[in-house]
Amino acid sequence: MGVTSRFKPLRDGGAMGFIDRVVSDDGAVNSRRRGWFGALMSSAWMSYMIAPVVQDWSDGERLRVILAAATLLGYATLILSTFIIFRRRTPAESVEDRPADPRLWPFLAGMAACTTALIPLLGSIALPTAIVVAVAAIFHLPARESGYVTLSVALVLLFVPLAIPSMSDMPFYLAFVPMIIWVARQLGLRGERLAELARRQRAELDIVEERNRVARDVHDILGHSLTVITVKTELAQRLIDVDLTRARTELADIERLAREALAGVRDTVGGLREVSLRGELANARTALAAADIAAELPEVEDTPHSELFGWVLREAITNVIRHSAARHCTVTVTPSSIEVVDDGRGVGAAAASGSGLAGLRARVKAAGGTLTLSAPAEGGVRVRASVPE
Repeated sequence: MGVTSRFKPLRDGGAMGFIDRVVSDDGAVNSRRRGWFGALMSSAWMSYMIAPVVQDWSDGERLRVILAAATLLGYATLILSTFIIFRRRTPAESVEDRPADPRLWPFLAGMAACTTALIPLLGSIALPTAIVVAVAAIFHLPARESGYVTLSVALVLLFVPLAIPSMSDMPFYLAFVPMIIWVARQLGLRGERLAELARRQRAELDIVEERNRVARDVHDILGHSLTVITVKTELAQRLIDVDLTRARTELADIERLAREALAGVRDTVGGLREVSLRGELANARTALAAADIAAELPEVEDTPHSELFGWVLREAITNVIRHSAARHCTVTVTPSSIEVVDDGRGVGAAAASGSGLAGLRARVKAAGGTLTLSAPAEGGVRVRASVPE
C-alpha cells in the first residue's frame, strides 16, 4: 500500500470532516462534551493508521506494532487531557481573554515527541499526526502563540518530505491544513467576540430605554398628581374659613390623589402602569375644576391609541394647570388624534423644553406619530398628537 493511497480518506472528505469538527466551537459545551470531542478527534486521525499497523502485524513486525500502538494510545491520552484540563471555564470565555497557560507546553511537547517516535515505527504515514499538535495549540493558546506553533507544524509538514526522499510522496497540501484550521478558528473567535459585544450593547440599550421609560412615567404621574394636589391644597386653605365642609372634601380628595400617585409610581416602576383615555378624561375634569378652569371634554370610548392619548392628555392638562393661567380648556379626540387647546398666556421656554414634553414626544414618535405645539390666533396653546390611521 503506497503512501498516496493511504491518504485517500483524507482527500475523500475525511479531512473536511476533521476540519469541521475541529473549527466548530459551541460556547455552551461542558467539560464532558469537550473531552468526548477530543476523543473523537483522536479517533479520526488514528483511523487512517489502522491499515499500516495491520500490515506490519501481518509482516511479523510484532514489536514495532506494539510500540506504535502504545505510542498512539499515549498520543490519544494527551489529546483527551488537553481538551479536559484546558477547557474554557465559562461559555463566553475565550483563550484570548487569558495568557497562555504554561502547563500546556509539556502536553504539546509530548505530542510532538509521539509524532517523532511514530515516524520510524510506521513511516511517513505518521507525519500528519503533527497536525494534531497544531490543533491543540489553536484551541488552547492565544492567537500569537498558536500561530507560532501552527507555522512550525506547517513548515515541518512542508520541508520534511523534501529533505527525506522516502517521504517525498506525501501530499504537499497537508502542510496547509494547520494554517486553514488556524484561520477558521480565528474567524470563529472573532465572530464570538462580535456577538458578545452586540449582546452587551443590546443589554445596555435596554437598560437605558427602561430608565427613560421609568423616568417618563414617574414624571408624568407625579407631575400631574402633585400639580392637582397643589391646586386643591390652595383651594382648601381658602375654603377653611368660608366653607369647612367643602374644605374637608378637598382635603379628602388630596389624600386620595396622594395615594393614587404613590400607587401609580409603584406600578410604573414595576412596569404595570396602565393609562386609558377615559380614565384621564375623568381625572382632567376633576383637576381643571379644582383649578377653576372651564373645560370642554368629550365623552369617548377607548380608541386603539387610548393609552398613548391618555399620556398626551395627562401631560397637556398638567401644563395647562401649572403654566397657562387659562380660563378655558377644550379637548378634542378623533380615532387618530387628540388636541388640547387652552386660552392662557402661551407656553414658556421652560415648559416647551421640559422633560415632560420631551418624554411625550418620545412616546408619540415611538408609536409612529407626531406631536406639535402651536399658538392659536386667539392666544393660548394648542397641543396636538396624531398617529397614522
